[in-house]
Amino acid sequence: MKKILVILFLISIGLMFSVKEEGKVIIPTSAIRYRIIASSNDFHHQEEKLMIHSEIEPIINTVLMNSSTIDESRENIKEAIPKIENIISKYNTPYDINYGMNYFPEKVYKDVTYKEGNYESLVITLGDGLGDNWWCVLFPPLCLLEAKETEFEDATYSLYIKTVLDKFHS
Repeated sequence: MKKILVILFLISIGLMFSVKEEGKVIIPTSAIRYRIIASSNDFHHQEEKLMIHSEIEPIINTVLMNSSTIDESRENIKEAIPKIENIISKYNTPYDINYGMNYFPEKVYKDVTYKEGNYESLVITLGDGLGDNWWCVLFPPLCLLEAKETEFEDATYSLYIKTVLDKFHS
């Protein structure tokens, strides 16, 4: 009887943990992430990050629009780096561009979980890289949602993300 109670207890613990994740959309580890990290949280550094992001956005959108597979995305990102460097160099701020494996902390945004870990990503670090960052997912092309973000309620956003993920990872 004790063995049955222990087994039932372990099964119920397992079910509790699986229910927590049920209904949540989790970005796959095969995604390519993107972020721009400001030098600090000083107003000037945060504004600079946003201005650079705005200027780079058309290049990133071109990468996304011309990529239907993760391999195409990788090639298009690598080809875009010199264009990105040309834009950032106008700002007279030290920077580093790293396309490879980079650490990302866990984020939950509108019920979509972006797990922490080292991910294939394009990371632009401005100056000391100690400030807040702007981020999105390049592949599947979730960065394209930023412009429409205010049109989505949390549930609609989560459902749309799941649809995009299913399309690119089926």
